[in-house]
Amino acid sequence: MSREAVRQARRVVVKVGSSLLTRDGALRRTAFGNIANQVAEGMAAGREIVLVSSGAIAVGSHTLGWSHPGRSIPEKQAAAAVGQVGLVEIYRRRFARHKREVAQILLTRAGLQDRERFLNARHTLQTLIELGVVPIVNENDTVSTEEIRFGDNDNLSATVVNLVGAELLVILTDVEGIYATPPQRGRRKPPLLPVIEEITPEIAAAVGGAGTAFGRGGMSTKLAAAAAAVRGGAATIVCDGRRRDTLSRVLRGETVGTFFPTRERMASRKHWLAFTTRSRGELCLDAGAVRALMDGGRSLLPAGIREVRGEFGMGEVVCCVDADGQEIARGLSAYSSEAIARIAGLSTGKIGEVLGYSNGDAVIHRDDLVVTREPPKS
Repeated sequence: MSREAVRQARRVVVKVGSSLLTRDGALRRTAFGNIANQVAEGMAAGREIVLVSSGAIAVGSHTLGWSHPGRSIPEKQAAAAVGQVGLVEIYRRRFARHKREVAQILLTRAGLQDRERFLNARHTLQTLIELGVVPIVNENDTVSTEEIRFGDNDNLSATVVNLVGAELLVILTDVEGIYATPPQRGRRKPPLLPVIEEITPEIAAAVGGAGTAFGRGGMSTKLAAAAAAVRGGAATIVCDGRRRDTLSRVLRGETVGTFFPTRERMASRKHWLAFTTRSRGELCLDAGAVRALMDGGRSLLPAGIREVRGEFGMGEVVCCVDADGQEIARGLSAYSSEAIARIAGLSTGKIGEVLGYSNGDAVIHRDDLVVTREPPKS
């Protein structure tokens, strides 16, 4: 999708960062109004828009009279519990001016790792969209911990792209986009990259960390979100949302921020495997198996497995790594870790003889496997 084609994108996910909604812990109420005005304008023009909004912890901290986002996980969760109510109420009032209803959707990684819950969330969002309601999605910080949280709403927004089948992801932040080199305080801004066709190691090295106390995601998470979104078939734009008309300009196809063109859409189930699920273990593969997965689109057979790491059951998600420990694929295992350890390195004909049963020749069938590393360019 080109920038010109952005104007034709019907279903859009818009991610709003905490840095746009707060300043030094204080709420920027006009920012909520600006976002609502632009989203409502887009919807009036026939767009279907899902809003992924940070800010619950910031709003809750402000309500509790804190100048910090909470000094412990329980404090952050308490602030989120208070703030989620306030955040949606502010949006409700702003969208009411446009005669639009809003709905709150709270998600966690643990919830979406379950395929049935993932599909339930999809059906709910689809119904809200059909009703003309504005879904406001946020991570459920009241129950999230370091183990189950998305860690930032940038990555959550890429998952929402897959949930709703969006054609465009717009990440509104407090910088112009992705710069060619790391910006340094007190120096002239480096050149902005208007288009990123491929995320190279040099581009990855040019991004920094989180910029505010109330925001968890830095530019590196926006880069990761863009990578996931384009694999899901959605072009992505990272841009400065502090300007009151930025989103409207993006939707008109104007040159704003950094643009990541879309790629061939990955099947939703494989996108879920690649970017939403959490691995329960690792299978270390020999060079032949690595080539078979990356170049041939094959299933993973026991003969190519050299080592099993971790404990997991049948049907759980596992990573496939090469000899250097680099992930090359992941998928749903047809056997438990204990069973795979017994058949690793053996031919498929030995499975039933060794285990006394067989769930098929493949440890991971190609239909349940997704390659997560780009094949080397010739």
